Amino acid sequence: MESVKLMNRIDTKFAVPMAVLPAILQAAEKDYYAQEIDGKRIATYDTMYYDTDTLDMYIRHHDRQLVRQKIRVRQYVESRLTFLEIKRKNNKGRTKKKRILVPGFALQGDTFGETKKELWSVETFIAAKSRYQWSELSPHLSTKFHRITLVNKAKTERLTIDMDLIWDNVVTGEKKSYDQLVIIELKRDGNVYSPMTKIMLDNRIKPLKISKYCIGTALTSPHLKRNRFKAKIRKIEKMLNV
Repeated sequence: MESVKLMNRIDTKFAVPMAVLPAILQAAEKDYYAQEIDGKRIATYDTMYYDTDTLDMYIRHHDRQLVRQKIRVRQYVESRLTFLEIKRKNNKGRTKKKRILVPGFALQGDTFGETKKELWSVETFIAAKSRYQWSELSPHLSTKFHRITLVNKAKTERLTIDMDLIWDNVVTGEKKSYDQLVIIELKRDGNVYSPMTKIMLDNRIKPLKISKYCIGTALTSPHLKRNRFKAKIRKIEKMLNV
């Protein structure tokens, strides 16, 4: 996994019902390794997304702004690691991720990082790596899910398979879950060959641009504008028969 971090990459996403997942995993078995932690191949992720009071990050995505960001604190439960992460999408369709290790994340003014050479306070990290200031951000959406992570044997791509999605909006108090939805994300450094693209083609599954943060926010904020996401939500719910 250390050799396939892909912090600067091209993402391709797919959404499928849980019933289709066993066939996809069986087809992927000969071309992929599965990440295993303490004997487990399904990991738990607990994420808090931050945004401004006006939900600037959500609105920029909704309004089709090509350059946009997401800021989150993500706990990798089995690994016992917590990172403050900034994901930036540029106008070339590439995703760049910057992060710092934040064990015991809670206090402003503390310094965090993975090495002594790179220690940041939360305030300076956000200011240096994003378009926002820490003082204008607050927690908005908790997202929990289980993940299977695959790496192709050529080590040119990483594949994440997210299941059991639960959203909890800390502002509105609304909750939503899609326990039968699976979001598959293919992460590559360019358009290199991917066995998964053929597997998806064989199963007649087309890519779907989908953001867990934006879909979760749209589902749990009844009065928020979400016209752009309505068709995707309808498509997902039709696929899941809900």
